[in-house]
Amino acid sequence: MAVEISNLSTALAHEEEKILACVHCGLCLEACPTYVATADENDGPRGRIYLMRAVKEGRLKSDSPTFETHIDRCLGCRACEAACPAGVQYGLLLEAARAEISKSPAKQTWVYRILHFVLRHVWLQPGRLRFAFGFARLMRDSGFAKFMLRTGIARGMSPRFEFAMALLEGSRAATKPRGEQSAGKMPANRPQDAGAPTAGAPMLFKGCVTESLFKRVNDATQRVLTVNGCATQSPESQVCCGALHAHAGDLEGARKLARQNIDAFAKGSNGDDAAPIITNAGGCGAMLVSYGHLLADDPNYAERAKEFSERVRDVGQQLHALAFRNGASIDYERTTYDASCHLQHGQHAADASLGMLWAMPDLNFALLTGSDVCCGGAGVYNMLEPELSQEVLIEKLKHINESGAVVLATANPGCHMQIAAGAALAGVKLKVVHPVELLDESYRRAGFYEKQTVEI
Repeated sequence: MAVEISNLSTALAHEEEKILACVHCGLCLEACPTYVATADENDGPRGRIYLMRAVKEGRLKSDSPTFETHIDRCLGCRACEAACPAGVQYGLLLEAARAEISKSPAKQTWVYRILHFVLRHVWLQPGRLRFAFGFARLMRDSGFAKFMLRTGIARGMSPRFEFAMALLEGSRAATKPRGEQSAGKMPANRPQDAGAPTAGAPMLFKGCVTESLFKRVNDATQRVLTVNGCATQSPESQVCCGALHAHAGDLEGARKLARQNIDAFAKGSNGDDAAPIITNAGGCGAMLVSYGHLLADDPNYAERAKEFSERVRDVGQQLHALAFRNGASIDYERTTYDASCHLQHGQHAADASLGMLWAMPDLNFALLTGSDVCCGGAGVYNMLEPELSQEVLIEKLKHINESGAVVLATANPGCHMQIAAGAALAGVKLKVVHPVELLDESYRRAGFYEKQTVEI
């Protein structure tokens, strides 16, 4: 979640009353994946807030290795917020702390130099970003990433490079285990028994990663919404949501992108300025709903940002509002669901996303222990803190294996790639999909679309 203030001291002052209300109950500790993995108090929310206050009070320097290490090791999953009885908005403090330490000379390692170069000079330039993702798709679709993994060349280069190739390969579409390999064309007419749109034609936020590596998810989202009487429009001038910038401490970069998106979604094609903004990526959605905080001090955008955030809905929430249609059985093997942290703690929409699965008769569903616990992806955390990310991921894979599921639905591209990559490298049989992809297949089998054979 993005912060509404510019530095750590004012962020702490903003939350001071709630921080002082903390009863040190420790409920946040067991909710924190990094504390569970390390058993180090400094790797838990209480310890990190203590370090932040020490910096504010001058007892610790902001470029202290201790401060930087433990702030960097936070996943930013925000599970602690749900557990905290005092209601401390830890996400605000974390991003303020990261903005503080991003200025430190000690942060100028080659990994962080590359990250900040990419965020500033690629992610903020739509043309360059499209080129970069086009190259990534070429590496994936040509079989280069698979070749590097199967031959062991990627592992020989470095574990980090091997996992990067596995992440890219993990974005590939999962092959359907049974039934005809086909997709649906958009229905020509709106079904008469579908629910009505709630406030103008919804506007689809496509997302940079989703549109580039998971375009099939955006296509499925549009088909599913259209079947339920809710055809979408999608502004061409939309850009990245800014989540990676905010998580990396580059709040100015995040604000620049936020302003561009607010302008892009200002009015729909029919002039409606209150149309819902639909997302299908938990990380993007959590960022979009935080624009009101991010731009609270911007006199030109503060009110518009607040209104923008109030319009944002996950696709699961939109479908729930429409009382969406049931589909047909999809005959999938045992399926489970993993909640995206930001969908759950940022948008509070994990249950609505899970609800898409209940529209499929006879789904062979298995509950997943720890489905509400982070998978260790957290944007680019898996590249910056690979060891701790792997510890968290191993625990997730263990629970997936215990569930007996071979299909896992999750509503965030980062979680999708993280879990798919970990499963592939561990030799675990697992197909990872978005819940809307399963609902889309269910609708196709119910005959809601014209059938069109495609290769998957």
